[in-house]
Amino acid sequence: MFNSLSDRLTATFKNLRGKGRLTEADVDATVREIRRALLDADVAVSVVREFTGRVRERALGAEVSAALNPGQQIVKIVNEELVEILGGETRRIRLAKTGPTIIMLAGLQGAGKTTLAGKLSKYLKAQGHSPMLVACDLQRPNAVTQLQVVGQRAGVPVFAPHPGATSTELDHPAGDPVAVARAGVEEARRTLHDVVIVDTAGRTGVDAEMMEQARQIRRAIVPNEVLFVVDAMIGQDAVNTAMAFDEGVNFTGIVLSKLDGDARGGAALSVSSVTGKPVMFASTGEGLDDFELFHPDRMASRILDLGDVLTLIEQAEKSWDKDEAARMAKKFADQEDFTLEDFLSQMQQIRNMGSMKKMLMMMPGAQNIRQQLEQFDEREIDRVEAIVRSMTPHERVAPKIINGSRRARIARGSGVHVSEVNGLLERFAQAQKMMKKMAAGGGMPGMPGMPGMPGMGGGGARKGAKSAPKKKARSGNPAKAAQELKDAQARRTEGAKALPTGAAFGQQGGDFDPSQLNLPKGFDKFLGGGK
Repeated sequence: MFNSLSDRLTATFKNLRGKGRLTEADVDATVREIRRALLDADVAVSVVREFTGRVRERALGAEVSAALNPGQQIVKIVNEELVEILGGETRRIRLAKTGPTIIMLAGLQGAGKTTLAGKLSKYLKAQGHSPMLVACDLQRPNAVTQLQVVGQRAGVPVFAPHPGATSTELDHPAGDPVAVARAGVEEARRTLHDVVIVDTAGRTGVDAEMMEQARQIRRAIVPNEVLFVVDAMIGQDAVNTAMAFDEGVNFTGIVLSKLDGDARGGAALSVSSVTGKPVMFASTGEGLDDFELFHPDRMASRILDLGDVLTLIEQAEKSWDKDEAARMAKKFADQEDFTLEDFLSQMQQIRNMGSMKKMLMMMPGAQNIRQQLEQFDEREIDRVEAIVRSMTPHERVAPKIINGSRRARIARGSGVHVSEVNGLLERFAQAQKMMKKMAAGGGMPGMPGMPGMPGMGGGGARKGAKSAPKKKARSGNPAKAAQELKDAQARRTEGAKALPTGAAFGQQGGDFDPSQLNLPKGFDKFLGGGK
């Protein structure tokens, strides 16, 4: 969603690189480009004016003029101000001290409240809670049925004593949503559910009848949280809608739905700042698992193309098979060969984490390879699995025996071309060498090419590329050999210090120091700039 904004900001910061001192004209030009980028992203004018005013004031202050690298200091300021307008800090659900925690959902029709009720219930269930859904949207045709289907998929019970309106009986009595909400809370207490999520009705636009109904439901159930669900793709209108709902029901938090869309993202940057209420969750896809806690600092890092490695790590920890990880660790310790079965297992583990495109876009500097990422074929892992499963057990353990006739047989069995089998075997050979180096304690070498991504595939050496210099033979003199080893280690240390420190403002290399940014603990070390 923020691709366009990220590209504009990245291009703006690129012009600041290498400048030892910034003049007032440089600052004004940078702030002007930032203002244009935010307005093009459909951010509210009042938010843009306040944001750029603070950035300009700080950029002309002592913290930039005294900085060794003023360009990086500007990025630090923009990062901190982005975090501020996105809510400042992560806000989680406040649980009730006694009785069930009551969460009321409010928003316009089509914003995704019903689907989000299922996502939120599954999210809370995974955290050890026992949620129950209450169907209070009795006006929209088949809204109750939709909630029941979503609840069944999430494995969460749904309290729906009234069927509501149906597509064939639009004149069906709507029933009393206030009474249903009150009865749903009582049912949750009786059945010992510790969280109640109340799905309310919406309209295509804000009207007095809908707002009055929402106010009555709020007074009847006294919720611990009132979450305003807003479609992140509706742009400026999201601000007006949010202000109307805040005045009507005084919501406590915001949920951004459809954050995976291709809109310009202005709603996400505007709603929290205008209402003063925090963004608590974000819906990033159609699946029930495409739902995450909203971290303002991580979202700001994504917008500035600094990556979101902490979210990536959390997803890996949640989906990674610990037994499989232990087996691979033992294999490394015993220096056993990395086989095609292991290769397939690792690919499946990565697939369990979710969309490869989404994961790779969380890496620092991902905007540089966005075009390749957009062409990435998510089905490549399925093809890899088909190729490996078309091999005999012996071929998976000893791929060197796979000659031309065997490759043709494997290609026929997996329904692919022989060239794809050749490409897989080449990538596997690279991965096998990498694993051997890791097992031997040689550190983390470069990753082999990513299958299915044009321009990043792992093949042989490029035509015309220079071959690596041959390793110098060690002296037979023990004292001289020890000195040579010591000199080699010193050269490696100096080389590591001279390496580029990650993606600076979306650029490879440079003198970017992530430790200057207000990033989570340990993140700067991942990017290579930490001490």
